[in-house]
Amino acid sequence: MKKVLILFAVLAFVMFAQDKKAPDFMLEDLEGEYVELADVIGDGPVIVSFWATWCKPCVEEMKAYNKIIEEMGEKGVSIVAISVDSEKSVSKVEPFIKSHGYDFTVLLDTNGEIARKYYAQTVPHSVLLDKDGNIVYQHSGYKKGDEIEMKKEIENLL
Repeated sequence: MKKVLILFAVLAFVMFAQDKKAPDFMLEDLEGEYVELADVIGDGPVIVSFWATWCKPCVEEMKAYNKIIEEMGEKGVSIVAISVDSEKSVSKVEPFIKSHGYDFTVLLDTNGEIARKYYAQTVPHSVLLDKDGNIVYQHSGYKKGDEIEMKKEIENLL
């Protein structure tokens, strides 16, 4: 009986996690303009990455994702980096992005509302969306090599 319940729970999770429409949102970018999720989906896969300037694994993941965008951006792959820095540390986001030369969409979620919608309880937390805005892959945390799995997932969508 216990095995049946575990199997049912795993199947339910897989069904829920695959091809689930991503919750829409509208957040402010670094220039003070509002960006809606619907504005960034449609051309190809989108990595939605929840991160913070104070998070060392986030910094490493951002470097890895930037390489993916450099390699695959012309194929329609993009990234939306959502900072969950609080009101106290949000002033560090723009200098951090500029100092690393990142050229992707950076949004601010200072109250964590959007992170909660995506069940991003820890950072970094990444969500891969297909061109239709469906969640096809999620991952929390970062260790060197995790970007390889993300890249494989992206390649499956292209």
